[in-house]
Amino acid sequence: MTPAFQKMVDNAIENIQLAGSAEIQLYNMFPWLRWCCGRWLVKRAQILKNTDDAIEEMNGLVQGLKDTLNPQDLRGLVDSFLVRQQKESDQPGSYFHNNNLNCTVRNLLTAGTETGTTLRWGLLLMAKYPRIQDQVQEELSRVIGEREPRVEDRRNLPYTDAVIHEIQRLANIVSLSLPHTTSCDVTFQGYFIKKGTTVIPLLTSVLQDEEEWETPHSFNPGHFLDEKGCFIRRDAFMPFSAGRRACVGESLVRMELFLLFTFLLQRFCFSPPPGVSEDQLDLKPVMGLALNPSPHQLCAVSRA
Repeated sequence: MTPAFQKMVDNAIENIQLAGSAEIQLYNMFPWLRWCCGRWLVKRAQILKNTDDAIEEMNGLVQGLKDTLNPQDLRGLVDSFLVRQQKESDQPGSYFHNNNLNCTVRNLLTAGTETGTTLRWGLLLMAKYPRIQDQVQEELSRVIGEREPRVEDRRNLPYTDAVIHEIQRLANIVSLSLPHTTSCDVTFQGYFIKKGTTVIPLLTSVLQDEEEWETPHSFNPGHFLDEKGCFIRRDAFMPFSAGRRACVGESLVRMELFLLFTFLLQRFCFSPPPGVSEDQLDLKPVMGLALNPSPHQLCAVSRA
């Protein structure tokens, strides 16, 4: 990882944590606070600085790709965007402009870091519940052996798939999802919500609903398994939010999470460091726009 890319990732992670802080949440609700208390501005200023730094870095990366663009050999999303931008350069109101390109790339980078957050929760939970880790590794050894996992292996790994889903459910890393806006007047459960109202969906109310899950506050892969040990889907599983504005990268995240998790569990056993018991591993999250695990250490021991 280059220093520039590492800086971009660090800034994205810091902004996610700052955006969930009490100061920023209160500032967003009561922006007039900036006139009576300067300390409300400190974290806001850091977010803006990180954003400006990210824009500058992105502009440099995009310019480098633009200078070497070959429409006959597209290297990725940015190249495809640039080609479409050229085709629509004379069309007023086109969405393919530089600001949208920069925002799209920054959104992908910021959202992409949260796959790592889910993975960190997964490894922490494996270290805390070694018997579940053993069952995952037994299934991996039995089904795919020593070869590298492939996406199509998921259908033959029901227990592993159930564990990954349960990690996402319990970790609940974006518990407030992201703000949405109603596109029309609507009445919901007896409440009238006017068009243009900002709505913040509380995903925790579904992912830890006591009427939907047998043990909503415990790590239980059985939530996603039937009596025969086959994987089952649950309507209340919605860590990516719901509706038309659900996470656009859901399919990519699911693929990445499956491949990374199985690859690591295939090769390593994760455990607490010496002198620390499984019970001492803390599952209390660090508050932020996304919920990260509390600072901790783990040992990765090669299964070879």
